[in-house]
Amino acid sequence: MVARRTVVIQGRLAMADGRLAAARRCEHGVQFMTVDRMVARLAGGFARPVDDETLKGILGTVLTDTDLGELDPIKALPGMIDAAAETLRKAWLAAFDLSRAATPTDRIASVHRLEEAVLARLPVGMMRPVDLAEGARARLLHAPHVLGPVEIVGLADIAPCWRGTVAALVDHVPVTWVAGPRAVPDWVRAAGIRVVTAEPENPVVAVCSAATPRHEVLEALRWARELMASGQAEPADIAVAACRTEEYDDVVLALRAEANLDVRFVHGVPAASVREGQAAAALADILIRGISQDGIRRLAALLREGPGPFASLPERWTRILPREAPLTDLRAWERLLSGLGAGDFNDGHDHTGALRDIVGMLARGPSAAAEAGEKFLHGLALRIWRKALIEGAAAVIDLTLGRLRIDDGADACASVVWAPASALAAAPRRFVRLLGLSSRGWPQVSSEDRLLSDHLVPSRVLDPFPRPLSDRSDFHAILATSAKAVVLSRPRRGPDGRLLGRSPLLRDFGAGEAYLGRNRIPPHAVGELDRLMARPEEFRATAQARSASSCWRAWGRAELTPHDGRVRPDHPVVLAILGRTHSASSLRKLLRDPLGFVWTYGLGLGAADPAEEPLTLDHRAFGSLVHEVLERAVLALEADGGFARATEGGRRQALAAALDAVAGGWERERPIPPRMIWRQTLDRTGALALAALTHPDESLAGQQSWVEVPFGGQPPKRDHHPLPWDFEAPVTIPGTGFRISGYIDRLDLSHDRGTARVRDYKTGKPCDTDTVLAGGRELQRCLYGYATRVLLGSDVSIDASLHFPHEGLCIRLDQPDDALDGLAAYLLAARESLRAGHAFAGPDAQDPWNDLAFALPANADQTYCRRKHDLVRTTLGEAARVWEAA
Repeated sequence: MVARRTVVIQGRLAMADGRLAAARRCEHGVQFMTVDRMVARLAGGFARPVDDETLKGILGTVLTDTDLGELDPIKALPGMIDAAAETLRKAWLAAFDLSRAATPTDRIASVHRLEEAVLARLPVGMMRPVDLAEGARARLLHAPHVLGPVEIVGLADIAPCWRGTVAALVDHVPVTWVAGPRAVPDWVRAAGIRVVTAEPENPVVAVCSAATPRHEVLEALRWARELMASGQAEPADIAVAACRTEEYDDVVLALRAEANLDVRFVHGVPAASVREGQAAAALADILIRGISQDGIRRLAALLREGPGPFASLPERWTRILPREAPLTDLRAWERLLSGLGAGDFNDGHDHTGALRDIVGMLARGPSAAAEAGEKFLHGLALRIWRKALIEGAAAVIDLTLGRLRIDDGADACASVVWAPASALAAAPRRFVRLLGLSSRGWPQVSSEDRLLSDHLVPSRVLDPFPRPLSDRSDFHAILATSAKAVVLSRPRRGPDGRLLGRSPLLRDFGAGEAYLGRNRIPPHAVGELDRLMARPEEFRATAQARSASSCWRAWGRAELTPHDGRVRPDHPVVLAILGRTHSASSLRKLLRDPLGFVWTYGLGLGAADPAEEPLTLDHRAFGSLVHEVLERAVLALEADGGFARATEGGRRQALAAALDAVAGGWERERPIPPRMIWRQTLDRTGALALAALTHPDESLAGQQSWVEVPFGGQPPKRDHHPLPWDFEAPVTIPGTGFRISGYIDRLDLSHDRGTARVRDYKTGKPCDTDTVLAGGRELQRCLYGYATRVLLGSDVSIDASLHFPHEGLCIRLDQPDDALDGLAAYLLAARESLRAGHAFAGPDAQDPWNDLAFALPANADQTYCRRKHDLVRTTLGEAARVWEAA
């Protein structure tokens, strides 16, 4: 029969190290456990201690049902579950009897009533520490068979609730307190427990200061890599620790991926760092902040595998969602879903009911957190969700998820460990680096219990191991048990930039503190990025660095370079984009910003359209809204007897119907402002559209009207009555080689096709009445009038104008042929200039609304563009003359 032996240790790191050591010794019959598990094992049966998850789950229930007297006003506040669990845990571990200390009216009595409510709901076999200890003392006769000889290894002390049981074990089994170099508590020797001590280790201690906590972590990983690269240490010999790991976890997580090092998080990685935690966080984000298209897309992508409501939807179902629409309320989703059917989905089935159920559940918010978690999540994601609901209220579940930790699955026995100092103190490593030794970081400031403050129960009674005392104990234990080297690191400034002082624990190590600069060159870099940042000469040798440096210098020089837009003549990209079919907008960009023309049409650059709800519509979006309303209204009037013959009342009625239809479409498919501002925007749109529809134009003989009339190959946007021409027929500007296409806002044509009125609506500020091209900004009248003449015949009389409804102003183009000749000359000059390789920034690059400003130097309109302006004008020559054209 194998002899049984029990080793009592503390912490997951010590547990892993102990089991590995026993396996290497081929030792059988040894069992490693914490002191509470040892007492529970001796208590027998199914006895087990109260775990945090169960305790907080019960507290979440009993707090609402129990009369807590003085605590009643705060029992529903966020954080009450955590505070109550912490107070009860302290009282139980300190063996503080709440019933004897309580009086009928004080705070202690309230906590005692809460304790009684919790004890009444504990599962069978689950006991508080004092009850477990009492049960274990009643079964001490079984200790030789259940436990065997007991060794307590690496503990500075144990909680008062366990001391009596451990002391009583001495009469039944050999009990050894393996203290090593640590101090031995007085009660251990008084109980007659055998004590084994050892001389403290004498590691090489170095002190250094880093710029910030992030810099500390960077230096720690550099140090670890140097130890391994030099052969001084294996990963299992190295540990990095801090008193408060929460301040460093995110940085360690990011830098370990860059360093490609196996760094074991002893206390667990943040739950949101794994896919399942991100799924839970995505669900929490929707419930707390409201539904949105981006939120549901993200949740569906994270839950695309496994059971749940999204599993019933076909693959790529999200293509039914208009990408520009934020869909931030149930009304918007209902408008979208009401227009869908089986034909809109890939598999030919109608899934709108399933989508309604999904959106309806998510729209209920935090009140449906428990139900939503069970419905959408599974596996680890569901376990994380349930734990978050136990840890905190549903209304703050997003914050609770941010604090949760899960096991990272790495092997601590074969990895560099990142651990709290308390865990490292019980599991020594040969090479140790301690972080955060600032004045308030280590030791930490003690605080009173949140429910039983010091004037009610002295802190030394409720918490025999206060944080400053335990922090100091851990620090000295680590120094005494690390065999080779200890590096003590402190940040000079906090994450917020505040200057930090030195920890009092560094007083004995004051001489020779190494100042680590952020720009220093380390012997061993963490990864490629760190190497390039630390070794500028190596980075400068890369093609990316040479190009970036050359570009930055070129931007500041008074000459034009390839970084300003000089390209080789007849570049294939330039020839390709010059040969495309153009619109008025693309030709304007060619004339007024050749560099932006190449970026937009040659490289495909552009600003991303935000999907969030805007506060107001920008000028471009507002113009599109007005154009859509006018298009629908004119189409409806033309179909109902003709636009020219419609009465003012008929026009108002058609406008109202068009406004409702367009507003509904925008609300389904596009981001819109908040409800009140949207209503005001629609009122303004209606007023402008009415002014456009009721403008006193002279009716043409037998007039017919078209809106958004396509030409040059553009397809019709809607089912029109027969178009006045073949929309696929090419339209080429004579003498330039440019083909054009587009949509004419409104075309009025007489029945004999001898007179045509071409209207281009404008919602911005009006230009001068005598303007023709406005420096290349206004090309629509000229181009649309020319396209109309080409497609209808040279005998047609063209009236091309810009219509500004807000001012009731119609600016006509008096001499369209002359205007076209001038425009053709400018376009030809711009074409030849661009073919020669002159793709420089023009006047439109300085526009505050320039979508490509992100690709230019900062504050380009005030610095870069002004510096290069004269050079650009001289180089472009004839192509720049259009900027001064009236």
